[in-house]
Amino acid sequence: MNTDYLLLMKSELSITLIIFILLILKIRGNIDNNSSLFNLINIFLFLNFVLGFFFNKEGVMFDGMMRNTNLLALEKNIINFGVLIISLQAYTWLKNHKHVVEFYLLLLSTLLGMFFMISSMNFLLFYLGLELSTIPLAALSNFDLEKKKSSEAAFKLIISSAFSSAILLFGISMLYGTTGTISFAEMPSHLTGSDLQILSLIIIFSGFAFKLSAVPFHLWTADVYEGSPVAVTAYLSVISKGAIMFIFISALYTVFQSMVHTWYNILFITSVITIIIGNLFALRQNNLKRFLAFSTITQAGYILLGISANSPTGTASAVYFILVYICSNLGAFGVVSVVSAMTGKENIDDYKGFYKTNPLLSLTLTVSLFSLAGIPPTAGFFGKFFLISAGATSGNYIFVGIAALNMVISLYYYLRVVRAIFMDKNEAPIERLTSPLSMKVALLICVSGIILIGIFSNIFAYIYSFSANV
Repeated sequence: MNTDYLLLMKSELSITLIIFILLILKIRGNIDNNSSLFNLINIFLFLNFVLGFFFNKEGVMFDGMMRNTNLLALEKNIINFGVLIISLQAYTWLKNHKHVVEFYLLLLSTLLGMFFMISSMNFLLFYLGLELSTIPLAALSNFDLEKKKSSEAAFKLIISSAFSSAILLFGISMLYGTTGTISFAEMPSHLTGSDLQILSLIIIFSGFAFKLSAVPFHLWTADVYEGSPVAVTAYLSVISKGAIMFIFISALYTVFQSMVHTWYNILFITSVITIIIGNLFALRQNNLKRFLAFSTITQAGYILLGISANSPTGTASAVYFILVYICSNLGAFGVVSVVSAMTGKENIDDYKGFYKTNPLLSLTLTVSLFSLAGIPPTAGFFGKFFLISAGATSGNYIFVGIAALNMVISLYYYLRVVRAIFMDKNEAPIERLTSPLSMKVALLICVSGIILIGIFSNIFAYIYSFSANV
């Protein structure tokens, strides 16, 4: 039994072990320099990622409060993959920082909370995991201690998170009042579709929408992304969104399965306005972090389209797209991170003539943007194709048509950045930048993922095999 628990909680225990090791190193003061610390942490994160492929076991724990399945283990390891890339990219920014250990302690604490959320089968554990994953993120957003924008970002994040968490908790309390349980397994049998239960569904959906930056609950996103350090912005846009999306799928497909006709209509409206508003606001941005923030909002709308299928295909398409999105978005953020850390420049206009001085970084950013836009043969094209195909199974072709049309619109603002890089002239372009080895490895992984994930269709089939067995 103890061995079973160790295997079922393998991911959580692995992250907890790394946190304790870092605490011991910090207390004992056995850290000579940041470079050695980075190497040690990245080795731990790599081993944690590799471990995610082995010794996976399905089962429930703590009287049904937690569970683990092959699909959940895969989702956690996708997040581990993204965290490893972000850690490799963070070296340029953190190499001279005084609080590297504190950064990773906060980062891994949020990761641990996300794992508890993903495995939760109980609203109480879900909420505890949500708070554990959210509160340290506010501290991470304020990690550029000398910048006022960073403090502003942290303030906006903690206020909006507190508000959304309160809304979510209120919806959960209403649901508990009408069903008498907070267990995911027991609740579906008590759902009758009463007015109060529909209201609680809407409130819970709103709480999730805040976390996902879905319109109209997105207003905090651009300001927080702009003010936070680039590595934290990347974490917010990819890891945080991916984890919330995983648990959101689980909640809709299990807890609220009997109310599918209600939440489908909510999902339809939210997805459409999220895609449209995200595109329109992205057109107006000049700061690249704000630009990628609205890109993130738009991508969330596409994932909601796939989820609307209410089927294993919908789950598989969403998980697949999040994997693709990690490679695409972190490829773009990696280049932005290098430029921001070494020059302080973050605006699109600053990238005019960027190809002349930094051809490899320019190509990496271009491939990443092409994937975010869904241009073939990048993996982003296949990711959006699977999402739209899944959405089409519901028979709402107006929904699918709006999403496809907005893919065309998004080409304009993604190609605007590419035009600045390759075609616009700049008398004083960004100087030639020398990236550290860890950044080069991270960007190589991202570009390889963008190309190979799309080519090898077996990856989607592999994910679908897990989704179909849930």
